[in-house]
Amino acid sequence: MFGWGSKKDTGDAGEARALAHLQRQGLVLVERNYRVGGGPRRPAGEIDLIVRDRDGTLVVVEVRARRSSAHGGAAATVDAAKQRRLVRAAQHYLLQFSSLPACRFDVVAIDGETLHWIQGAFEAA
Repeated sequence: MFGWGSKKDTGDAGEARALAHLQRQGLVLVERNYRVGGGPRRPAGEIDLIVRDRDGTLVVVEVRARRSSAHGGAAATVDAAKQRRLVRAAQHYLLQFSSLPACRFDVVAIDGETLHWIQGAFEAA
């Protein structure tokens, strides 16, 4: 059963459930909760999970968990602004590589007990 508590508890439980799902699919955890500081006109960004797929692709994963899909569902909350913050955080993370690995952006949306893994949910603009 998926435990619903505070918003943070819900997010932490959602991330743990998403990670377990991805690992069962053969992906390997590289980094969890990678944070980038903000600025006067730029909000801070955070990547929930960075995993490596079997083919070597680096996968930036946004996890969204909601008690139900009554208000549009978890996936609908990954709007354009959130995507921009994720792309900026990913760009910062990728600075450590001398050559850029293949990369994609996935969303794991959890609505109640239902988990949806959306591979290639959006592209870096």
